[in-house]
Amino acid sequence: MLNAAPPFSADPDRVVFDRHELGIILSVYGRMVAAGEWRDYAMSFLRDVAVFSVFRRATEHPLYRIEKRPKLRGAQGAYAVIGMDGRILKRGHDLAAVLRVLEKKLIRAVD
Repeated sequence: MLNAAPPFSADPDRVVFDRHELGIILSVYGRMVAAGEWRDYAMSFLRDVAVFSVFRRATEHPLYRIEKRPKLRGAQGAYAVIGMDGRILKRGHDLAAVLRVLEKKLIRAVD
């Protein structure tokens, strides 16, 4: 009998978003898609950082990057939202609070 590994085994050398974190991110993503602001996303899981990138079109550079850097957990916070120009828009310890900077984009004046 073969001892099969699970199809998606965790790689201890990579930083990943857990299920709860992805739920929070995808909730914001879904609202932005519904508003017509975003259309595509990509995820990268590297040695020091997990990145969720959002795009207006798949062929462009990402509008925003949501990053998780566990090594910064004790200092500025593990989570950050980074703009297209590389500026850190918000950094902190609470993912939901950090993502609120993106939801401000949904608030518009009504004529």
